[in-house]
Amino acid sequence: MTANAAGRYATALFELAKSEGVADAVEADLAALRVMLDESAELAEVLTSPLHSAEVKVGVLAALAKKAKFNAMTANAFGVTARNGRAGELGSVARVYAALAAADRGVVTADVQTAAALTKKQTEALAASLKSAFGREIEVRTDVRPELMGGLIVKVGSRMFDSSLRTKLDGMKTAMKEA
Repeated sequence: MTANAAGRYATALFELAKSEGVADAVEADLAALRVMLDESAELAEVLTSPLHSAEVKVGVLAALAKKAKFNAMTANAFGVTARNGRAGELGSVARVYAALAAADRGVVTADVQTAAALTKKQTEALAASLKSAFGREIEVRTDVRPELMGGLIVKVGSRMFDSSLRTKLDGMKTAMKEA
């Protein structure tokens, strides 16, 4: 999880934020950034495009942090990341940071991909089922992927459970080709 650049940045930020007592605030800021990146293709393009200089990216991130009233440590981390040419990896930094924070709280994160959005009741039932299977508190993060057609894919740590309709159809297609 921490072998790549995003992992190293997230780990350093988490350790510093935890030592300063602002780990939860930074986690909330990074979660808000992930939402912004998901909702704004323009923001994501500015941060990932080599056509924009590091200083432009620093300025964009500073303005964003000021407008959103992010913690000073979060704003500083954005600046360091952008100056080092890693602004495009902030979404990944946010994901790794969230996983580190959850692990620190003793919570296991389950990444769930579904063909359609889950209701709150379905999400709670899934979390309860995963808690009984793993014996630990589970935080469920969902991602809607219509190409799955039905079912779901659950990733918990290094384990993956795939019951998607797309995978089952692909398996049948392969079996028919072999016959």
